[in-house]
Amino acid sequence: MRNKSDMHVNFSKIVHFTRLVKTGGRLREFNFRKLKAEGEELFNVDTVDDRGNRILFRMHKRDGNWSVSSEQPLPQWIADNVSLLGDELDQGVINN
Repeated sequence: MRNKSDMHVNFSKIVHFTRLVKTGGRLREFNFRKLKAEGEELFNVDTVDDRGNRILFRMHKRDGNWSVSSEQPLPQWIADNVSLLGDELDQGVINN
């Protein structure tokens, strides 16, 4: 039988938040969810386009700079606003 003092429980906080960001001339909702990654900050991001189609991509921070990766082509209004999305992501992490 195990002693209660021998049991260790690790909890990790799930970081998930939504930010409204004006991109491509519209206010859009971006949902950010932090992923576990050793040595870097990595987030899944989702939003919708003008037709309501879901757009999924990842943002990762290396050497203080945010970049975007995706398996699908991303609209220009995302590519043009990586820095703005990174700022919103940093602010969301601070507030959560």
